[in-house]
Amino acid sequence: MRILFVASEGLPFSKTGGLADVLEALPKALVGQGHDVAVVLPRYRNTQIKNIVIKSLTVPMGTSLRFPAIGVAAPPGGVQYFFVDDPQYFDREELYGVGGRDYPDNAERFAEVARAAIELAKQLWLPDVIHCHDWQSVLVPVLLRTAYTPDPQLSAIPVIFTIHNMGYHGLFPRDVLARIGLPDSLFRVDGLEFFGHVNYLKGGLIFSDYLTTVSRKYAEEIQTTEYGHGLDGVVRTRADHLVGILNGVDYSVWNPEVDSLIAARYSAKDLSGKQACKRDLLAEFQLPEENLERPLIGIVSRFADQKGFDLLAQMADELMQEDLAIVALGSGEAKHERMFRELSQQFPERLAVKIAYDNTLAHKIEAGADVFLMPSRYEPCGLNQIYSLRYGTVPVVRATGGLDDTIEPFDPASGRGTGFKFSEYTGPALLAALQEALAAYDDKTAWRRLQANGMAKDFSWNASALEYGRLYDAARKGRIRTAAVSSK
Repeated sequence: MRILFVASEGLPFSKTGGLADVLEALPKALVGQGHDVAVVLPRYRNTQIKNIVIKSLTVPMGTSLRFPAIGVAAPPGGVQYFFVDDPQYFDREELYGVGGRDYPDNAERFAEVARAAIELAKQLWLPDVIHCHDWQSVLVPVLLRTAYTPDPQLSAIPVIFTIHNMGYHGLFPRDVLARIGLPDSLFRVDGLEFFGHVNYLKGGLIFSDYLTTVSRKYAEEIQTTEYGHGLDGVVRTRADHLVGILNGVDYSVWNPEVDSLIAARYSAKDLSGKQACKRDLLAEFQLPEENLERPLIGIVSRFADQKGFDLLAQMADELMQEDLAIVALGSGEAKHERMFRELSQQFPERLAVKIAYDNTLAHKIEAGADVFLMPSRYEPCGLNQIYSLRYGTVPVVRATGGLDDTIEPFDPASGRGTGFKFSEYTGPALLAALQEALAAYDDKTAWRRLQANGMAKDFSWNASALEYGRLYDAARKGRIRTAAVSSK
């Protein structure tokens, strides 16, 4: 099957979050299962391409035309990558915005990517199915089911739309429809209208053949008012075409037995290298070696409200009364960056933070920490808790979304379980879960069992890729049936 992915970021070319990890690993897994896979991404400032395959692609944008080039890169993992090359839109400092503010022309930027992907499919690489990711790509199904309906070849292509995070909508004023060349008739309740604005995400929910989320639990949660972000009603109307498929991880990259970015390699059979990784991690954060004897808690995250850092701020004094150390890596909202900086000044011997995106340091934290903390308010899937399991770093998580699906609470009596969870979104609940983990850490036999349980888990992409393959096939058959009914 020929599968065309459309997204706004993907490793090894661009990244701000877990979406990029998925866009690297899932296509590669599908190729391994015999599919022909291509990915369309914007060409950002630091994206290196091999050559240009279309010098000028005509893309309508409202009352004007744009002429991006289409570049290609050497195909990693057997996946073909195409890049929409328009320097005016994408040769910028960051991917989506600067200084905590989105670029004002994001609606147009990602409309161009969607239109370019469709034209590329028409002229160069016709797929059997298109798989879109998050709001930046949703104009693909919107356009295919509106502007491109007269084209029988393109209108026959089914679209799968994956919601990686329901909290990000792509919300714009009404006049954006004219700017991107969509008819005003789409500004209706069963179209893109959302409380007086244009909502890109809503278009994906309505116009795609199937919807997926990145865990089974999150597929349930987004149908509720608590997690639906105002679109739960729309999701419920598509519940019969909604599937939760857990993200996998790439163990050729995230595995302490082969990881070239960490101080020492190790395995479940021989954990001795983990202590060397802990010593190296403390040195990276300039924390004293006396912390080798303490449980070391690691955090790698966007610093956003979603991630539960208000709970950490709420319980910081009580938490730091425990005999532990903390290292944190991330960037995001100013208030959370400030909170971590202030804590590092208050507890300079036991808490350190680096405000950055640093892939190498992220690997070092997974390998060198004893505990990995993810107290998220909501978490569609989460990848770091899955990475942590393989590195023998015990997760402490809130029981939401993919965190709930992937972490089993530890039972000291039976020795079963892989981590610690709390359900109530409160500071005391977070502290209690961490205290459970600290108590287990003091019991070296129990802790080794916990580590072994986690390291034995297999969350590779193979099973998830098979699920996607079955879904692609169902979408193709559904589109064929729709076409047959329409022709009668």
